[in-house]
Amino acid sequence: MTTPLPTARPEEVGLSQAALDRLSAVLNERTLSGHLPGAVALVARHGKVAYFNAFGRQDPVSGAPMASDSVFRIYSMTKPIVSVAVMMLWEEGRLLLSDPISKYIPAFGDTKVGVIQGDSYTLTAAARPISVQDLLRHTSGLTYEFRGTTPIHKAYAEARIARLKQSNEDQTNGLAALPLMHQPGTMWEYSRSTDVLGRLVEIVSGQTLGGFLAERILGPLGMTDTAFWVPERQQHRIAEPFAKDPENGSDVALLDIRRPALFESGGGGLAGTAMDYASFCAMLLGNGRLSETRLLGRKTLELMTSDHLGTVTGAPDLLPPGHGFGLGFAVRTSAGMAPFPGSVGNYYWSGAAGTSFWVDPVERLFAVLMIQAPVQREYYRVLFRDLVYAAVTD
Repeated sequence: MTTPLPTARPEEVGLSQAALDRLSAVLNERTLSGHLPGAVALVARHGKVAYFNAFGRQDPVSGAPMASDSVFRIYSMTKPIVSVAVMMLWEEGRLLLSDPISKYIPAFGDTKVGVIQGDSYTLTAAARPISVQDLLRHTSGLTYEFRGTTPIHKAYAEARIARLKQSNEDQTNGLAALPLMHQPGTMWEYSRSTDVLGRLVEIVSGQTLGGFLAERILGPLGMTDTAFWVPERQQHRIAEPFAKDPENGSDVALLDIRRPALFESGGGGLAGTAMDYASFCAMLLGNGRLSETRLLGRKTLELMTSDHLGTVTGAPDLLPPGHGFGLGFAVRTSAGMAPFPGSVGNYYWSGAAGTSFWVDPVERLFAVLMIQAPVQREYYRVLFRDLVYAAVTD
């Protein structure tokens, strides 16, 4: 098992203490003003954590203060972890990226594509099978029920494809019976593809998804607080949102992580701490290695963090200008275009409740922000990135 990440003063790793103090002042003010319940922020450079602070309240109801080891629902930040799991199996020669997913999940052998016509759709055959690579880069043709109001999105909702009282196998078979939004490989459509990858891990490894992740990734990296549920003895550390959003007054309801999960969602089910996720980021920045623990080879990480879309387009609300998508991560392809700083080769993703991370190999930097504020998530993703890059001095 690895040791906790080393630390350094900001100036020792080319970061400005004054600029990081500005970041602290902003997050502190936003929690005091009631815009955020609380936050934990971490910045590391050259392999050392130079900034790690907690702000506001862990629980707005009890008033318990946020702590550095508070546990957050990370939602879609589960996806990169599951993508790494798939690539570990790939490195063992147990699957190919070009394999049709129906080789492992036969239900996908007859999945049709929906052709939308007004309020209904007709079915047509897929021009080619969904591949493992399609699932990793979200070009499978699958979707999320909340990503639109088309008849296909409604079919997802009517099938209750997101229900918690089902197994990973149940959901995958349910998805295979629903129409695809697009022909495989033709559009980038953010989707339940990584849930299917979670089931693929189970089939190829012979373990539950949670069991495989714990044994092969979370345990070896020392991510002891990351899992699909939080045991009772640790539930006092769970970070909670406001009951009602402070901007629009809507009710806020997040995933119940206080009981064992039947459905271990590869696309969004994990909970964990900022430091746990920092260990994962440190492994990524280390080209698959953290301390003496190696999960992946350097060329594998290179493949995962390269753009796999090319001219394939889709979902501009999720992929900013100057970005493509790799195998589990959004990837920056242009120094300009996007309305926030970064380096070509940055890769990142975020979670529906507000958690986010990115890794910058050029600057040897990574950062993690943990909040539980779904409506505010897009604002803080960008704000946090802006203020962290403003602290780079060398």
